[in-house]
Amino acid sequence: MKLASLKSRSRDGELIVVSRDLSRAVKVTDIAQTMQQALDNWQATSPSLREVYDILCSHDIEGSFAFVEQDCVSPLPRAYQWADGSAYVNHVELVRRARGAEIPDSFWHDPLMYQGGSDDFLGPQQDIALPTTEWGVDFEAEVAVITDDVPMGVSAEAAAQHIRLLMLVNDVSLRGLIPGELAKGFGFYQSKPASAFSPVAITPDELGDKWADTKVHLPLESYLNTALFGQPNAGQDMTFNFAQLLAHAAKTRNLGSGTIIGSGTVSNKQGTEHGSAVADGGVGYSCIAEVRMIETIRDGKPSTPFMQFGDRIKIQMLDTQGKSIFGCIDQQVVKA
Repeated sequence: MKLASLKSRSRDGELIVVSRDLSRAVKVTDIAQTMQQALDNWQATSPSLREVYDILCSHDIEGSFAFVEQDCVSPLPRAYQWADGSAYVNHVELVRRARGAEIPDSFWHDPLMYQGGSDDFLGPQQDIALPTTEWGVDFEAEVAVITDDVPMGVSAEAAAQHIRLLMLVNDVSLRGLIPGELAKGFGFYQSKPASAFSPVAITPDELGDKWADTKVHLPLESYLNTALFGQPNAGQDMTFNFAQLLAHAAKTRNLGSGTIIGSGTVSNKQGTEHGSAVADGGVGYSCIAEVRMIETIRDGKPSTPFMQFGDRIKIQMLDTQGKSIFGCIDQQVVKA
């Protein structure tokens, strides 16, 4: 099924069920007022939500209305926890090389993960407002899962059963601030402003056989100023699947319902050492930093600029019939 959160007087939005084709929606506050409430009581709420979804997908029902993506906040406008992994080691290798750092062998066996700011997510079509673009504004197109309660020490096999919903992510990054922060040895903070998520969150079964081994086996499309920037397959070159990322996150702590775990920037090698741009016949990239690394390797210096005021990024995923699955993240960088 497909769920979303409408803008409302509540800072946590108002839960709605959305039809499979994203054309219609209906409020379900009699079942759960917010997405978090639904997740907190998933065993009780999900059958009722599923019943509404099945009816909505087969025919119009009383109280339904046209679904408008711009009317949505993030499925979870704020969450108890947002932790972003880096499951595509090809991306890690590229970005570290851009900083002149080698990748340790352990990165292929032990996932990277950082804890991001979860108290203030951007809406899926909300501007990225920053005081300056001198910090190196970049987008990162990712996939994320939302969990129910996950116990500490859970195995990867058991962790898979705690994945309730999937979303897309734009993990906004300020590349110019990252090296200085990491040099302190305490990780990201100022270099990771508010992230944005897709209008719609879906249950994994919506993907059919494209959800396998807790990976999403479909291309993730990014458009920078209307031009296709990348369409790497999210299931390819994913070193750590979502079950493994969850088990890693829960090694020493419980994860509360509504925890969001990101995949990290989707990145494909495409049969070459580091992939190639769409213009060169490849599947492209899911962030500007990777392109700049390729340019540095090839030309000795990067030539593609990071995002400037007025630049727009659109992120979406289509099914095999070319229809949008999650709706789209569509954001413009503006001066705060």
